[in-house]
Amino acid sequence: MRETPEDLERLQALLDASLAGSTSHLRSIITTARTLNAEQLTQVLTGMCTLALSSVTAKGEPRISGVDGHFLRGKWYFGTAPDAAKARHLAARPAVSAAHMRGEDLGVFTHGKVEILNPRHGDQATDWPDVLAYLKDFYGEDLFDWDNDVVYYRLHPHWMTVYAPDIAKLTVASQP
Repeated sequence: MRETPEDLERLQALLDASLAGSTSHLRSIITTARTLNAEQLTQVLTGMCTLALSSVTAKGEPRISGVDGHFLRGKWYFGTAPDAAKARHLAARPAVSAAHMRGEDLGVFTHGKVEILNPRHGDQATDWPDVLAYLKDFYGEDLFDWDNDVVYYRLHPHWMTVYAPDIAKLTVASQP
């Protein structure tokens, strides 16, 4: 687990506020018995988690695509090619929605805004060297030219909720 106690506290506050402010319909599905707390969530979302990421075109039309998501310090991180349509959408309109689902066992739903992390594509985030080290460790140092072939984003969530009816299924599935 890479999260600090402060990260977990912020994430828990976000999860609590998001669920409390949700509609009665959503709260009838995601109850305290069918969700995860911040610490449990960070233990379940390890490694690469495929995200369905939704951006918006200049005409206001939604577009969804898959990205490799990494959940670090209570936020999603993902990349794409600099010339991808998604990169153009995110540069102009950084508001996104993302979902990570594992069948009927887990659903993590997030709304927020993205920021570019790597220096060639924006102002370098102060933690970019740490994030880059994590990504190189995960994917391999030489997967591609990390400075030119990819743009990485951090999704700053303003709303996040988790559906998980049985945490035992999630922890058993992740064990060797």
